[in-house]
Amino acid sequence: MTATSKTTVLIAPIGAFDADILSVVENMVLRTFGLPCRTETLLDDIGFAWNEERGQYHSTMILAKLSETAPPDVFKVIALTHDDLFIPILTHVYGEAQLGGRSCIVSTCRLAGGISMVGQRALYLKRVTKEAAHELGHTFDLRHCKDRQCLMHYCRSTGDVDGKTGRFCRYCQVMLNDQLKHVPLRGGSTDAEAALRFKAN
Repeated sequence: MTATSKTTVLIAPIGAFDADILSVVENMVLRTFGLPCRTETLLDDIGFAWNEERGQYHSTMILAKLSETAPPDVFKVIALTHDDLFIPILTHVYGEAQLGGRSCIVSTCRLAGGISMVGQRALYLKRVTKEAAHELGHTFDLRHCKDRQCLMHYCRSTGDVDGKTGRFCRYCQVMLNDQLKHVPLRGGSTDAEAALRFKAN
């Protein structure tokens, strides 16, 4: 779906991604957040975030650059990268987000761990989708959830990712719905029912 509005979520691949990955992330945004989206490259090179000592990319630096380069009509940005990401206090992260902010990023680097990319492609796509929803949820100010089945549960392993249902728990869903009530729609409206129009389908 190609869209341009004040509510547009931009899927920003860093490097080449297969069409099925971009498709499942787009469908997740529409289904879970009820927001239109489009795909557009913002960053071709993230070498500025490379840490030689760690042999990884510092995700926080990438988030800042994404927010700086995002077009003015874009509401949120989900970047996808094949590269391994870190923040200083952790050995690696599946992704990071600006809490209550504009940008988030998901790394697919470790999400294929323990599975066959030929025979278990569907499982891999589910992992990518769950982590994308998790990070986008953070941009709506959702915090980590203790419910292991909730999308907002913090994952330390791919087993944790697989244990999530692909949905928000009741509490996190209420929090998200409250945030969506304030999303500016086309024409400047912030009507809650209209903001959730896709979610009812």
